Amino acid sequence: MQTYLLALKPTDSVSEGFLPAARRLGLRVTLLTDQPEAHRARHPDIEVLVCDVRDHHAVISAIAERTRSGARAPAAVFSNSDHLQTQTALAADYFGLPGKSWHTTLRTKDKALMRRHLAAAGADTVRSAELAPGQDPTGPLGDVPFPCVVKPREGVASEDVFCVGNAEELSRRCDEIRARRPGAALVVEEYLKGELHTLETLGDGERLHVLGGFRTELSPLPYFIEERMSFVASRPPSVEDQVLRQLGALGVGFGACHTEFVVDDGRVRLIEVNYRAIGDQCDLLLAELLGIPLFEHILRTHLGEALPGDLGARTDGAARLDYPCADRAGTLAAAPGPADLTVGDVKLTYRPVREVGERLELHHTNRDFLGIVRAVGRRQESVDRVVAGFLARQSWEITP
Repeated sequence: MQTYLLALKPTDSVSEGFLPAARRLGLRVTLLTDQPEAHRARHPDIEVLVCDVRDHHAVISAIAERTRSGARAPAAVFSNSDHLQTQTALAADYFGLPGKSWHTTLRTKDKALMRRHLAAAGADTVRSAELAPGQDPTGPLGDVPFPCVVKPREGVASEDVFCVGNAEELSRRCDEIRARRPGAALVVEEYLKGELHTLETLGDGERLHVLGGFRTELSPLPYFIEERMSFVASRPPSVEDQVLRQLGALGVGFGACHTEFVVDDGRVRLIEVNYRAIGDQCDLLLAELLGIPLFEHILRTHLGEALPGDLGARTDGAARLDYPCADRAGTLAAAPGPADLTVGDVKLTYRPVREVGERLELHHTNRDFLGIVRAVGRRQESVDRVVAGFLARQSWEITP
């Protein structure tokens, strides 16, 4: 079956998760991207076509032209990119294929739309305001209090997300973001206190499975860099129900979804809804920890197959990911190489994400990751001990 996969830059999710899963399912994959050389270098066995994947017209035209030229009709159009969910949904709908609702992909990607939709549905209200490109942030912001958070309306992860304490700081951060993102609309919203968690779900449009989630430890404010993720198999029903109720109000229920939220005095407040599988190797860890063909399940939903009532996921595991980060700009002069260790019942994997000799700029975002440590085992205490011991033996040298 012919499957079209939309991508921007290469990611571990695609290279180590979805492409191997597609091969196991016997799918013929054509990768559409605006960064063809990077993908051809990493995926020499995959057909890679140049396409402006941010433009749904270009995506639909590219697929239609290949089909007209004799290629098999598409069986699925899929992406795991935050930035390409709406384009993918529109293309799938055009060809009459299973996929996500483009209304839902748009309202989850656009943080201002998400806030307005949840409030209108009576699901939750977060005090927020939208700043058009060039709009003065010192003007009226409604009832948004300080401290507040400013971020790109259609951003991702911790990119250009800041906590600010006053109007002067807000104005300065807006100027910084706009210098890097000319023409970007921004969202200013109340700072939502509480522990940060994620919920990972998988649905086929009829049935929705909760796969568990992570407790996220962040860097000190004003930044929001993810430094550690610890797996949480289940949460109190009242918490999980609140998350699922808000996802339902948004229309989420097809394929994978990664939802970030905080819990404050029992009340759930959504931070972001990323309508795709969790990244930064958390998805690879989930598949290993739960013992399920996670990536195959996700692809099968896009082929129109129903999910089983019971995924057969293990419930007796513990896991953690750590993200060593650069603390200054410079050249990475020395760093540990890849490692695969087994200590007792704990299996640890380390993969560098920066190369020795590479010039590093300090972004105060997830782009400062130097590597990723992921570990799975039977008990959290053992996992934590093995990860801490591994990190204590490593060193990363950054020279000016």
